[in-house]
Amino acid sequence: MSSSKQHLLALTLDELVQVALNLGLPRFVGRQMCEWIYGKKVTSIDEMTNISKTARENLKAKYDIGASKPVDCMRSIDGTVKYLFKTTEGHFIETVYIPDFGSPDTPYSQDHPRRATLCVSSQVGCKMHCEFCMTGRQGFVAQLKASDILNQIYSLPERDLLTNIVFMGQGEPFDNLDAVLRTTEILTAGYAYAWSPKRITVSSVGLEKGLVRFLDESKCNLAISLHHPIPSGRAGMMPAERAFSIQDVVNVLKRYDFCRKTDEDYDEGAKQRRLTFEYILFGGLNDSIAHANALLKLLEPLDCRINLIRFHNIPDTPFKHTEEGTLKRFCDYLNAHGITTTIRASRGQDIFAACGLLSTKKQEEMEQRKQSQTCLNYAEARRRKT
Repeated sequence: MSSSKQHLLALTLDELVQVALNLGLPRFVGRQMCEWIYGKKVTSIDEMTNISKTARENLKAKYDIGASKPVDCMRSIDGTVKYLFKTTEGHFIETVYIPDFGSPDTPYSQDHPRRATLCVSSQVGCKMHCEFCMTGRQGFVAQLKASDILNQIYSLPERDLLTNIVFMGQGEPFDNLDAVLRTTEILTAGYAYAWSPKRITVSSVGLEKGLVRFLDESKCNLAISLHHPIPSGRAGMMPAERAFSIQDVVNVLKRYDFCRKTDEDYDEGAKQRRLTFEYILFGGLNDSIAHANALLKLLEPLDCRINLIRFHNIPDTPFKHTEEGTLKRFCDYLNAHGITTTIRASRGQDIFAACGLLSTKKQEEMEQRKQSQTCLNYAEARRRKT
């Protein structure tokens, strides 16, 4: 994929029409390009056979599709697949395909899962530095272009099986919100994927500016990474708490369509999206009944649900996992006190694809060494010539 050319992937219909007009082509050529890209999912301009050869040559001089297949993949024993993509700028990101066949007795090799979720990345690395997350430990490397985000879906071998998209891979989506919103616009637009926004969930630690803008400009579901109900405890694990506390996040959410309604005025049609709080349980740190009560108090004004997540050990960490009995008691207590709570099934742990385990640090370091060696070889060749 050439970084010197502009990508057609992730352009809106209006923008594709403008591309055609800028090249002196009729407006309808923009609509044809849109159909070829989002309808027929072509990988090269040459495949757009109802556009004249001259027009295609003019297009190819400045543009390419921007699609790039995965460079590697790992398959879990539970059917989860982790794909490695190389971005336009030469960085690496991981994307996780999670099929659900509805029964543990159903072999995962089936062609048609009941539900198939794709966990996409929005950045290379992450600035949030959450202590329990491998991506946070990798540090921030680069923003992804909208074409890089959309390519994770566009070039996925299982793309036609997908039922849901979650922005829960590498990176903080609200820290790259322009690209994320452009991607969700393409996914939900009638001229492109035409997905319901309720099939898309964006996860965030809760950055103030991004949170408000997302709530105002998008109808997609929202998931907030909470992980501790007490600000001081959360700040010890998640530096973002110090800039914008979880209480501030809740105060913002109270202004939107997440407040509980009484049985008399409850209108299902008024609920535009689902609000979920993600909560990793750590043994002895945030898994007591006192913590559960603090959660209930914090979230009481909101119509939401809680998704409990098992902690997956990472190297050099002070955290430990919660025992299964404690996890179950914590879940039952919250359900008994009025907040719908579920325990997320751990998937892909054997290939480091589970929650908090995504990292491309090794690939980034290898690429840097490769580029450095190339520069050294070039310098040495020039020295010998002189």
